Amino acid sequence: MSSEAAPLPAWVRAVHAVSRLFGVIAALMILVSIGVVCHMVFVRAVLGESSIWQTEFVTFSLVAATFLGAPYILLTRGHVAVDLVPLMSSMATRRRLHFFGSVIALGFCAIFLYAAIPWWHETWVSGQTTPSIWRARVWIPYLSVPVGLGLLCLQYLAEIWLVLTRRDKPFGMEPKEQA
Repeated sequence: MSSEAAPLPAWVRAVHAVSRLFGVIAALMILVSIGVVCHMVFVRAVLGESSIWQTEFVTFSLVAATFLGAPYILLTRGHVAVDLVPLMSSMATRRRLHFFGSVIALGFCAIFLYAAIPWWHETWVSGQTTPSIWRARVWIPYLSVPVGLGLLCLQYLAEIWLVLTRRDKPFGMEPKEQA
């Protein structure tokens, strides 16, 4: 068995599996949000009644889908990337660029996570609710921020490890073909 065919460590497989699960959850949240928007339009336009919970639900759901879906986007390289410099670079330079960029992104996410945990905890401890008549407990949707950022940090660590151990190619790019 070659080293490239060796199974991934359990922690990397676990991070990938949870990222995929959260990607599915995020997609479902977006689909539910579409249904709720349609319901809101029907209630307002056809029935002439006011909507109470729909706007807050959709806002919270889309923000949660963004944070919970981010690790899946990183896993699948679904984010927008400008890869002109890596395309023109050697594999060694690509590795360095990937490492440098990933460490900066990981640092940003870690700082954001560090700030998000006490922010979420305060809403949980204080029992904050939305000001609307719905009075939704905000700790529930706010939880998606530290959870999504925590998993995003783990996904960055897995990606960095895979490239450093040469189990994956930086930016998912094959080596330049020699002319």
